[in-house]
Amino acid sequence: MSERRAARRTAEAAEAAAAAARAPRGEQPRKRRRPFLVALIATLGSLVGIAAVLAVVASVFVGGLARSYDAGKDVLEDPFPTGSRPAASDGSENILLVGSDSRANSDPDGDRAAGGRSDTLMLAHVPADRKAVYLMSIMRDSWVDVPGHGAAKINAAYSWGGVPLTVQTVEQLLDVRVDHVAEIDFAGFDGMTDALGGVTVQSSRDFTARGGERFTQGANRLDGEQALAFVRERYAFADADHTRVKNQQAFMRGVADGLLSKGTITNPGRIQDFVTATSKYLSVDDGLTFQTLVGLGWSLRDVRPSDLRTFTMPTAGGGTSPDGQSYVALNTIAVQSLSQALRSDDVHGWLAANPQ
Repeated sequence: MSERRAARRTAEAAEAAAAAARAPRGEQPRKRRRPFLVALIATLGSLVGIAAVLAVVASVFVGGLARSYDAGKDVLEDPFPTGSRPAASDGSENILLVGSDSRANSDPDGDRAAGGRSDTLMLAHVPADRKAVYLMSIMRDSWVDVPGHGAAKINAAYSWGGVPLTVQTVEQLLDVRVDHVAEIDFAGFDGMTDALGGVTVQSSRDFTARGGERFTQGANRLDGEQALAFVRERYAFADADHTRVKNQQAFMRGVADGLLSKGTITNPGRIQDFVTATSKYLSVDDGLTFQTLVGLGWSLRDVRPSDLRTFTMPTAGGGTSPDGQSYVALNTIAVQSLSQALRSDDVHGWLAANPQ
């Protein structure tokens, strides 16, 4: 048996030697190759290299945005009221937006407002599911109870106590907590519009502003100066502030369209210009950092311009105060149901039941 095995091994060795002799001189026996594995490794290596470059570029760009935001903005000192406040929301966020006018002393509206003035007041409600953003306008002449002062127009709170009293007034009115606050000077509307290369707004009617700017019903493409006239005008309308807040809402929708347009999100320079132009007119609470905004923006990454829902706090006609002030009366029952909707994070359902 052992002799047969030895013979077989000898034969196999001889056959291998003969095959080697037949091969071209210098050619080595080939190893089995794995082309898919080699290609995969090469692809992954190139992707890692690209990702590393993109990460560096992104970090530099985001870092530049953060520096522009931090360098331009002001931090509000003690913007929230002291004492008892409504409980914090569970998952949702409420951000109070105050549009003020540093040129109030020039009295462009002729309403003899003392000191600074909050010409625009909006509450942005971001629901916990992050499927939409609800932007509610509060008319500046709304007749409310201002803590420590009694019944007055809501914009008087800003004149008497600045941002803290304004926040306290809104929290008391709606029984919801304001998580963040941002104040922007009206001049910022001009700057942010030009930084976006213009903003398109939908006007509900033809009108001419006091500065001579003309607007037509339908779409209007505005530059910064025109945008400022569009959001400020009130005397061209029989219903005064009712149309003005609608125009301000139209402007905010136009800004959202511009920010989320392909021409902006693919243009880092335009984004940088927008942040720089806006932040220098912006004052925020110390919790509204760049990192906080980035986190909020990322959580809203699936939101489209059509998901920005704008509406106005319900009103119930007008009235005249004992001292002769004309004011806007609020619809108390509707405001109470709105308050409940904000607390239960169901503004969508409230709007379906209270269409505007």
